[in-house]
Amino acid sequence: MLLRHFIYSREKKLHKRDIEQRLVRPFEWGTEFLNNRQNTRKPLEFIKHHNQTVLADSKSYFVPPPCQNSDFHFDGFWLKFPSAVQTPYPENNIVHARYFPKNETAVIVLPQWNGDEQAHIGLCKGLQRFGIGALRLSLPYHDRRRPNGIERADYMVSSNIGRTIQAVQQAVQDVSRSADWLLSQGIRQIGLLGSSIGSCVSWIVFAHDQRFRLAAFNHVSSYFGDVVWRGITTSHIRKTVEQNMSQEELREAWLTLSPSAYVSKLRNNRRPMLMLSALYDLSFPPDLSRQIFDQVDREQIKVQKAFLPCGHYTGGRPPFSYLTGYHLINFFRKERNAFLRNQLVDNQ
Repeated sequence: MLLRHFIYSREKKLHKRDIEQRLVRPFEWGTEFLNNRQNTRKPLEFIKHHNQTVLADSKSYFVPPPCQNSDFHFDGFWLKFPSAVQTPYPENNIVHARYFPKNETAVIVLPQWNGDEQAHIGLCKGLQRFGIGALRLSLPYHDRRRPNGIERADYMVSSNIGRTIQAVQQAVQDVSRSADWLLSQGIRQIGLLGSSIGSCVSWIVFAHDQRFRLAAFNHVSSYFGDVVWRGITTSHIRKTVEQNMSQEELREAWLTLSPSAYVSKLRNNRRPMLMLSALYDLSFPPDLSRQIFDQVDREQIKVQKAFLPCGHYTGGRPPFSYLTGYHLINFFRKERNAFLRNQLVDNQ
């Protein structure tokens, strides 16, 4: 009880400091971001139809066309390449990733929403210290990809329904293209590590791209729309969304972005998975995490699961960041060692 009270109080204080920097933007359907050139349907009906089309063939929506080797540019620290999804913002159409090389295993790391250029760098260095390479990817509309005049990564998740859908699609395809480059560098085992919105993106990638041999999902949740509607981190988005949509309509509008929509694709999965959630999370409510935990159990998917005694903000700050880092790095370290043992046996 005392710990819960302390964490809740700390989460609210950190959110209060954070929310002062966030803009309440007007609601927009954003169907133009979903190739709605004719605009013949009502916006919500069009988005529902878009979701049905995507879910019927999600692989063609999320898996990008191959990238030519000449499109990748690496200066020894930073990797750059064109995004497969082109948006109206030129800065956002170039993907940036910082590489921490090490041996034959590499993990693509996706930080949280609004994480700056240093977000998860310590985690990448920790992985590298234990013999695991890391490629820290800048998400759409973040740090070096942020359009001029935008101070935060508001365009990644916002009250613009269609642009948010496109941004997540873009992030998923960017991750897959990053794997193309890692494979060209001789990497033999590629993993995924996503936090918060990065966890959502990682889940969709893992469900559609078998080249990723293991994955860790930090702050995992079931329905994208429910997180935005109920989480304190996105309360400024709800202010305008709720004037135009119900919670159920938002859940349906963003169903293609929800990990729950793709659990069945992992039914026969044998690749190692780790799912972490926070017991006192006011941004990704724990009951939504339990929903997807239960879904995974019903599908009999083998996965490691843990609830950590922290919240969303506090999970990224000492002392809880050390606990989170331990779980994540230890997972990849053990699986890397198992991979190397199997390789040794195969070569004998």
